[in-house]
Amino acid sequence: MKKLFTNLTFWVLTAITLGVLLGHFAPQIALQKIMEEPFKMKLLGNEVSVGNTISEFLSGIFISVVKQFINPIIFLTITLGIVSMGNLKKVGKVGGKALLYFEIVTTLALLVGIIVANVIRPGDGVVTDSIKGGDISKYTKSAETFSWLKFFMDNLTLQVLLFSIILGILLSNYERRHVIVAFFQKISRYVFKGLHWVMKFAPVGAFGGMAFTISKYGIQTLLPLAKLMGTVYVTMGIFVFGILTLILNYYKISLWRFLKYIREELLIVLGTSSSEAGLPSLMEKLEKMGCAKSVVGLVVPAGYSFNLDGTTIYLSMSVIFLAQVFNVSLSLAQIMTIIGILMVTSKGAAGVTGSGFIVLASTLTAIKVIPVEGLALLLGVDRFMSEARAITNFIGNGVATIWIANNEKEFDREAMEKAFNLKA
Repeated sequence: MKKLFTNLTFWVLTAITLGVLLGHFAPQIALQKIMEEPFKMKLLGNEVSVGNTISEFLSGIFISVVKQFINPIIFLTITLGIVSMGNLKKVGKVGGKALLYFEIVTTLALLVGIIVANVIRPGDGVVTDSIKGGDISKYTKSAETFSWLKFFMDNLTLQVLLFSIILGILLSNYERRHVIVAFFQKISRYVFKGLHWVMKFAPVGAFGGMAFTISKYGIQTLLPLAKLMGTVYVTMGIFVFGILTLILNYYKISLWRFLKYIREELLIVLGTSSSEAGLPSLMEKLEKMGCAKSVVGLVVPAGYSFNLDGTTIYLSMSVIFLAQVFNVSLSLAQIMTIIGILMVTSKGAAGVTGSGFIVLASTLTAIKVIPVEGLALLLGVDRFMSEARAITNFIGNGVATIWIANNEKEFDREAMEKAFNLKA
């Protein structure tokens, strides 16, 4: 019993359950305003807003603090990794292999989403007049102004990734690099120690996130689009337990054991609807289970921007769903065009505010056969689908790192067995 009460997984799961109950039975408490304007604070020079209701505040504070660890951990992990690698050719090889992997797997995710949406046809019979829409102007406007330069300038993670690679290469050729490496290693220990303390508050963040979602949107919001919701979750399941299982089986690694190993992070991502909330811990656990520091440092940050399997599935299914709602019969050529456009536009999803809708708006605008106004149908249930997107993205990046580490012979199977057995 004592072990149960000191288990973070137990507390996060309990917090999610309590959040659902509070949001459903006492939404007025969860949405109680604690201030007139959303609370804003500055962390590491960045101003972040964490909402003005009780539930938003609890979730927002936790996610915002965890986010502050992402870039320092990426910087330290990748810089130390490249210095230890000491080979520019190898850095380029791992990076190139990661990008090729991302493109292949996200294309598979696109195809899975389109096939399942065409088989189940969740958009058939949806009456658009009966569903209350929302304002989509901010998404269509952002889609019109999207550019890859803006994507890079707005994406601090990519900037840190590039800077860390350059610094790591420069340090590799520095004679007294061992002094700087020792300094960075010392900082790294303190950063991870701080992260461990913050993660103790994960149940608070998960409670607030789930209470906010249920209280604001209500379970009744799901009923008109329940078929779409179910189809999205089924498709994510097919992708994770089908394609990702096969990818890990190539190196005789059990996906199920890996999921058990990262179960605490998965619950945190579920409760907060944010893959960022578990990203620093994922990087640490991947190292502990045998992935080389250099591979983790390169693949996870790049995957966070370019390997969004869950988001890709959601985008492809949403396009087909809206086509079915508006009785737009898509030819094979048009479906191939959608796949081609999404292969490009989905890669910008992580660096833009309101990412999914902005990318979706830009895709609908490009194909010019499905009304962009259909986005309003998805606003009410998007928050409920964000959990599936975040978890699938999260698992996908973990699997990508393990596969590439094995492919590069930078994986310690003994460390994996030790880590898996400790978390069993």
